[in-house]
Amino acid sequence: MAKPREQEEEGGIAAGEAEKGTVNVAGPRQLPLGEPIVEYLLRLGDDRLLLGHRMSEWTGHGPILEEDIATANIALDLIGQAAQFLRLAGELEGQGRDEDALAYWRDGTKFRNCLLVELPKGDFGDTMVRQFLFDAYSVLLLEALATSGHEGLAAIAAKALKEDKYHLRHSSEWVVRLGDGTDESHARVQASLDRLWRYTGELFLRDEVDEAVAALGVAVDHGALKSRWDALVDDVLKRATLTRPADLPWQQGGRRGRHTEHIGHLLATMQSVARAHPGATW
Repeated sequence: MAKPREQEEEGGIAAGEAEKGTVNVAGPRQLPLGEPIVEYLLRLGDDRLLLGHRMSEWTGHGPILEEDIATANIALDLIGQAAQFLRLAGELEGQGRDEDALAYWRDGTKFRNCLLVELPKGDFGDTMVRQFLFDAYSVLLLEALATSGHEGLAAIAAKALKEDKYHLRHSSEWVVRLGDGTDESHARVQASLDRLWRYTGELFLRDEVDEAVAALGVAVDHGALKSRWDALVDDVLKRATLTRPADLPWQQGGRRGRHTEHIGHLLATMQSVARAHPGATW
């Protein structure tokens, strides 16, 4: 569970942690990791599954009909990508779990998504800023993975990349429109950016899973990825007349199953039908 913001603001973060620029929201305890390539695929799949679910929450509630359709389509794209990554994870795991079992029959500590995607959708500005920050990361990551040495992973990444380029164009346009719009829209989307920024550092953290899959040909230069993400994000923020927040201590833990309180509520909704009818076929 994430450390309450009040504790951080009152000095709850140890000085040494703050100096290093990273904070584990759940403390130092480490959960065991599985097979590296399976862990890596779960991270890719879970990011998109939860973000797709969050985006689907706008269905029927968009600010305009065209946007209602757009957000629903983006949600479908992301959940479709998640299904492919999770299916491959299940095949490589070899324990008889398919994409449905991995999506609906894991508890929160078994999910490997970054914290950014599990946060509540908030208002429309929160949703578009979160989507833009993730889209920029996802496009650059999928570009790298599409040329990786793992044939199955590379094929999924190449297909998903086409969809994510559209997602990035869509979210970028909204960030510019809201940031360079009225005084109220500018203030609100700047506040969204300030709130979400602390969750972006986790996207670029490298650990033993990344090291292990690099030996299998899935090598991503996280430093280069972060530099390209910085340039892309800075360009859009400049056009949106928004101020890039300072790099606060990063919120992290999701890659190892340490999540915020929000994932429990999300999973309770997302998994409710499957768990209410165990063993049912559709």
